[in-house]
Amino acid sequence: MLLERQMQLRLLEALLAESMQGRGRVAALSGEAGAGKTALVEALVDRVGQGVTLLRSACEDLSIPDPLGPLYDLAREAQWELPRAIDDRQGQRLPLFSDALDVFEAKGPSLLVIEDLHWADDATLDFVRFLGRRIANSHILLLVTARTDRSEGQMRVRRALGEIPAGNVVRIEVPLLSEAAVLSLAEIAGRDGGAIYRATAGNAFFVTELLAAESDSALPASVRDAVLARAERLSPGARSMLDAVSVFPRRADGWALQGLCGIAAAGQLAECISQGLLEDFGDGYAFRHEIARRAIETALAPSRRREYNRRALAALQENPDVATARLVHHAVEAQDLEAVRQLAPLAAREASRVGAHRDAAGHYEVALRYYDGLPMESQAALHEGHAFECHLIGRVDAAMEAQGEARRLRQALGDRLKEGDSLRCLSRFAYLLGDRAAADRFGAQAVELLETAPDSPELAMAYSNRSQLAMLAERLDETILLGAKAVELAERLNRPDILCHALNNVGAAGQWLDFAKGRRDLARSLALALAGNFQEHAARAFTNCACVEMNRLNLNEAEAVLDRGITYCVENDLATWRDYMRGVQAQLLLRRGLWNDAAAVAHDVIDDEATTALVRYPSLVALAKLRIRRGDPSAEPVLDEMRRFLDKGMELQRLVPYAAVMAELAWLGQGDRAEALRLIDLAEDLSPTRAVFGELATWRQLLSPESDPGDTRGMTEQHRLLLAGDWQGAAAFWAGMDAPFERALALLQGDEAALREALDIFEGLGARPVAQHVRGMMRQSGVIHIARGPRQATRANRAGLTQRQMEVLQLIERGFSNKKIAAQLTISPKTVDHHVSAVLEKLEAVSRGEATATARASGLL
Repeated sequence: MLLERQMQLRLLEALLAESMQGRGRVAALSGEAGAGKTALVEALVDRVGQGVTLLRSACEDLSIPDPLGPLYDLAREAQWELPRAIDDRQGQRLPLFSDALDVFEAKGPSLLVIEDLHWADDATLDFVRFLGRRIANSHILLLVTARTDRSEGQMRVRRALGEIPAGNVVRIEVPLLSEAAVLSLAEIAGRDGGAIYRATAGNAFFVTELLAAESDSALPASVRDAVLARAERLSPGARSMLDAVSVFPRRADGWALQGLCGIAAAGQLAECISQGLLEDFGDGYAFRHEIARRAIETALAPSRRREYNRRALAALQENPDVATARLVHHAVEAQDLEAVRQLAPLAAREASRVGAHRDAAGHYEVALRYYDGLPMESQAALHEGHAFECHLIGRVDAAMEAQGEARRLRQALGDRLKEGDSLRCLSRFAYLLGDRAAADRFGAQAVELLETAPDSPELAMAYSNRSQLAMLAERLDETILLGAKAVELAERLNRPDILCHALNNVGAAGQWLDFAKGRRDLARSLALALAGNFQEHAARAFTNCACVEMNRLNLNEAEAVLDRGITYCVENDLATWRDYMRGVQAQLLLRRGLWNDAAAVAHDVIDDEATTALVRYPSLVALAKLRIRRGDPSAEPVLDEMRRFLDKGMELQRLVPYAAVMAELAWLGQGDRAEALRLIDLAEDLSPTRAVFGELATWRQLLSPESDPGDTRGMTEQHRLLLAGDWQGAAAFWAGMDAPFERALALLQGDEAALREALDIFEGLGARPVAQHVRGMMRQSGVIHIARGPRQATRANRAGLTQRQMEVLQLIERGFSNKKIAAQLTISPKTVDHHVSAVLEKLEAVSRGEATATARASGLL
């Protein structure tokens, strides 16, 4: 009986009806374990008409997920040969996912089900993202279920769904049963409903188990106790069968159980089914709920659990179609060290091939736990694989440690090529950690060692790595020289992966020498990377293409590249490059005047404790500027972090934005003018061309109007015009780019009308300290009747907001989460919850976004 689920069921039926008409959607059912998500899915499935194709799948609670496991299930039901499709697409996920969409859409109106998405691998989550972004014009309803606990898996599901357009996804909560519903069910069964409700709090699965208990006299204290009590009613043989099935996450295949338990299996399974403990799916058997499976599995003695897993592994290995990740799970549980050593590296390579890099890293970690006794060559290879996968998902510290161990082993083996390549990798990882000195040292050591051996791909990549380091330090001639060596050797050795890496360096440096050629080299690098499925090289090419366009203030082009690049990284699980580009995106949004959006994007990166220093830097730049312009006192920690980064290596690409931020502070009277000018002079000395120096030259003019702007050739038109005194031309340029803050800065060099227009722009942006500074400039120039700006205290009082609530509102506007607000104001998260609720109530808003919009409209912000 399905109680208190009619509203959710009607919504699902409506979504399915809309999908049949060509308006596809993702429906996400969420609720705690045992809330009844699967029962709701079954109720919808029972109502599916003949005109709808039903394809079902689920994720398994494996120690490390099976890459694309649910997609394999869906493909089997759709009679699509996914393994062949993966081979045809050489593991490239976007074409593979596109093929999947075509296959499912060809089935006509379809209901695709993926249960327990909280156990999904990253590749499956990327498939959900992919389908969710394109589902609107399809005839598909994708129904997923996930728990609402605070596990890492649930948080990853939330992030994945959050990256689907809001109009394409409908979230449906499956609540606990009310007391009235439990009483109703208990009355039908002739049981004490009050006692059952008190014990279960309305958890649907637990309620069902207690209703099936033998009596009310001693209610089981937990679901586990209830399941175990029911299991005790089985005969010894059936109980052994139940134990055997419990070691199979999700379901046990019928053929595997036959091999595991012998000819008596059918009768024992029938008894388990008759007692309501297992369900028969025709080709396999499963517990009614994962809670029940775990209850039986955890009750097993360790020795029996190992034995059942050993037998399960042996049975599954007879079938070549079983996923390697499933075999690894049972090998680990059985403590079969030889099987783990054989299977885990294979599973890691399979996961990496389809872009499930987090799962690949996990399999390498498993392999490394059991590598005692392996030859040194094999140990080194495992460390190298682990290092590569870790750095792709942003765990650069772990990558550094693993690569260091690989280098030690290669050195002991006397393998110069592999040792040199380890040094090159260590150089790259050190740079990602912000240690420029170590990066240069490892890079030089790699070339020195590899040049003692015959020409090799490792030497070509070492040249390219040093070219990259030179490019990042704006040493243009060195970049071109080393890059040319890498290009020549890569072409001679027919290594397109190294060629595209080297072209990326040459193109990024070439932007300052010959912009058109630099652009062409970067475009060729990106094309080679995409054609060869060189994922990291492609992500890096997207990043540098975007940064080049940002440097030249081609904001539309930069926006297009960032959109493509971030999507590519999301869909290929490249967290490091994704988050770096998000920081650049935050800077672009800041230029566009979309300050709340910029704050939200930057905070997504900064608030992730796993994000490395290098990856954080672009977001730090955006946040520093934003907080200074809004007068946020929390700017200082951001500036401190930027300063610490420079202490490890004075790279121009870090120095220029830091010097610009310090110049802005000094211009507002909040920083050291002499220090700001010193930083600008330092950047000028380090700049290889005047083109690099355009923005800092304009800040120096604001700080020191009498200074000589110097040679402006090569600078962007906006900067050249302003330095030449043509503020109107510069302002017009910025206006055409939708860059209001920079436009207002240009207007500050104009007449009284221009000053008033600039003041209006700053007020509209919420740049209160800047607006106040401009009022001071206007008064010094003799301008009278200057608008005082909004009187926040008066308006806040009218809205009934206290001073503390105003502080909370201002931080909400800046994209702070409740946790961040609590840290900022040094109050408890629970207190913040109360303040946020009060702010929403007083502003008559139903969301944080609506509250800030209302506050801006009323002059509160």
